Amino acid sequence: MKTMLAVAALAGGVALAAAPAQARTIKIGLSMLTQDAPYYAALQAAVLKEAKALGAQVVTADANGDMLKQISGVEDMLSQNIDVLVMDPKDAKGLVGVTREAAIAHVPVIIVDSSIDPSAPVLTTIQSSNAENGRLIGDWLVSHVKNQDLHIALLSGDQGNVVGEARRDGVMEGILEAQLRQIGHAGFTVVGQGWGGWTQEGGVKAMEDLLTAHPDINAVLAENDSMALGAIRAIQDAGKADKNILIFAAADGQKEAVKLIEDGKYGATGLNDPAVIGKMAADLAVKAANKDVPAGYPKITYTPPVAITKANAAQYYKPHALF
Repeated sequence: MKTMLAVAALAGGVALAAAPAQARTIKIGLSMLTQDAPYYAALQAAVLKEAKALGAQVVTADANGDMLKQISGVEDMLSQNIDVLVMDPKDAKGLVGVTREAAIAHVPVIIVDSSIDPSAPVLTTIQSSNAENGRLIGDWLVSHVKNQDLHIALLSGDQGNVVGEARRDGVMEGILEAQLRQIGHAGFTVVGQGWGGWTQEGGVKAMEDLLTAHPDINAVLAENDSMALGAIRAIQDAGKADKNILIFAAADGQKEAVKLIEDGKYGATGLNDPAVIGKMAADLAVKAANKDVPAGYPKITYTPPVAITKANAAQYYKPHALF
């Protein structure tokens, strides 16, 4: 009897020892500045898809373009004990405070797409290289127009937005450098700046005003594809489609724009692929939660720079993509 009890106890002990410990589910907080544009919807979808593949849970918060709402959303996610925060900040300085709150809670912060003030304690920022994309767009433009005098209408997103500033600066510096290399002198005129709020409808309205004020426009530089698509519509509605106004954008690679580039109806755009950024962010978030990020990880992580032109548009056109 004692032998039987000992065997039973031993068997029970073996059973207890063999029971695997339940793996902890990593919880990622994803704070988006908005979902009111295809780019942001695609970025969120990419994070969700990759996180699911890695077995992680994602808690999302949409700020609807409101900085105070984004702050509140992040604070709520911190109260839910997230392991990592992935954030596309509405304001580079205004969101620094919540990154400090996250640091106090030992929650690593990954910034995506946009930028944040250098004082923010973040792991890294994942984004496209505005300087490199701008250089490539500048090279393309100058090789396309040669010595033509450029009277550029500039379509910008929001006033004070650091990403918009970086995008337009990158392209303008790229144009000047390309002109010096290719034709030996440099210069162009920005006839006016319109604010399109990053949307196609905003691009329509801003371009309508610019066309009225500056009939000599022969090129349009938009800080994203959505506003450039709006500019095309405004030009058509104004009966100026035959004026051969050249449209190009600093970023994104939106599928509707890429198709028009392939068809020769849109000049070029820089690649800022939300699917790539979202996947990279989710991968890094899981590594950060598992403390697998090596020491000295770079503060900025750039996606590969690409200028999408008629020559390579077919390679980047994805008709079934969200963006």
